[in-house]
Amino acid sequence: MISIDDFLKMSADDVIYENDVFEISHELGKAVTTAPETAPGVIVDHVITSERIYYSLTEACGAAVLKKVLVTCPAEILRQREAARGDRCVGSAEASAQYLYPKDGYDLTVDSGRDGPEALAGRIPEMLRETDAGSKQ
Repeated sequence: MISIDDFLKMSADDVIYENDVFEISHELGKAVTTAPETAPGVIVDHVITSERIYYSLTEACGAAVLKKVLVTCPAEILRQREAARGDRCVGSAEASAQYLYPKDGYDLTVDSGRDGPEALAGRIPEMLRETDAGSKQ
């Protein structure tokens, strides 16, 4: 897994602005192209909040086949998780959901509030394979 957390210093005291994320988006995308070739795929853990971030990231991924997964979660659970983590500015999870880009066109939608992020991350590759197999029938 490649996470935005690997490229940005996150802290409850610091607000992460769209420009901060844009500045590292190309580097994050390049990390996808250099991931071990033995891996069946790479999950990029990143809430994309603007068109320019989206295009910078996808351009940097080059010819890699990208699947977009929309991860939803009820606001109350987002607030609880944010408080428990302690490494995010309060309200950033809900703000990210508000500015999510793109709004539609996802290959898969999952609910992390119901299943939990860790369990879900382990199942997403199989869910994508099932979705691909179903679309070929």
